[in-house]
Amino acid sequence: MLENNFDAFADTYQADNENNAWNAYYERPAILSMAGNVSGLRVLDAGCGGGTHAAALLDQGAILTGIDSSAGMLEIAQRRLDGRARLLLADLNDPLPFEGGAFDLILASLVMHYLPDWSLPLSEFNRLLSDGGRLVFSTHHLLAGRDNYFETYCFKETWHRGGKDIAMRFWHRPLHGMFDALKSAGFQIDILNEPQPDPRAQSLFPDAYNSLRTKPRFIFFSAVKL
Repeated sequence: MLENNFDAFADTYQADNENNAWNAYYERPAILSMAGNVSGLRVLDAGCGGGTHAAALLDQGAILTGIDSSAGMLEIAQRRLDGRARLLLADLNDPLPFEGGAFDLILASLVMHYLPDWSLPLSEFNRLLSDGGRLVFSTHHLLAGRDNYFETYCFKETWHRGGKDIAMRFWHRPLHGMFDALKSAGFQIDILNEPQPDPRAQSLFPDAYNSLRTKPRFIFFSAVKL
């Protein structure tokens, strides 16, 4: 069973992501709010998945490029965006195929916790941003780990999607590890956010809503290129 193989369940993953409590009524509205006014900005959606965030950014006037390491997820994004954005297959563990200063904003939604080392992706994000550009990203909250909080370590979960068991691997980092990685890559944090769920989730997903009201699932950063 391959780990983090989104191609194996791209359609079922995206169908769930569209409307569930965690993504549609918690992560997505929070990170799009942090992105702010994107009209006319060159935006890189790093780990764009099926293009849900990209569609919202395009509707707000962004000039958008999306990258993802899953060909299956990119196919979904291409159908959704219908030529409105440039979409490329790329892995954040490798150097990215863009010139320096190519973007004004980089959005990375729930992708950083899949990466064993933040050094290269963050240095690449810094290289790709224009002067004063921003990186806005969400990742697993510090409370999501299973073992020693102070260590950086891998942990695994099994997701059940579309009748299949999918092995997922994540990386836990302590807060000081996240701060240190951002500083070393040339970023200064201007916003750290632990948002509340969208109030609409209270009637749609009461159990998830009540959980998210007291136990944050994700943590959100806005960091400025120095």
